[in-house]
Amino acid sequence: MAITLQDQIEDRLRGVQDPETGRDLIAMGMIYDIRVLGDRAEIDMTTTTRGCPMADMLRLGVEAAVLGVEGIRSAEVRLVWEPPWTPARMAPG
Repeated sequence: MAITLQDQIEDRLRGVQDPETGRDLIAMGMIYDIRVLGDRAEIDMTTTTRGCPMADMLRLGVEAAVLGVEGIRSAEVRLVWEPPWTPARMAPG
């Protein structure tokens, strides 16, 4: 089975950590959607709270991680608030 660009992006996002918990954004359930359109990626993500002071840093970290995937030339990372994040979105562990 071939590894897709979406798989590679998700793998890279495991390296972006929430500074509050030390867990990656995938495990935190903060990445809501990954879309790959040719060489462009669109990511919808959230933060644990709407007023998170680290939101810009996290968004920039996601953008940098995505742009590090070979074959991706541009990335749009959107902060979204629906559905609201809850601890139930976190992976066990």
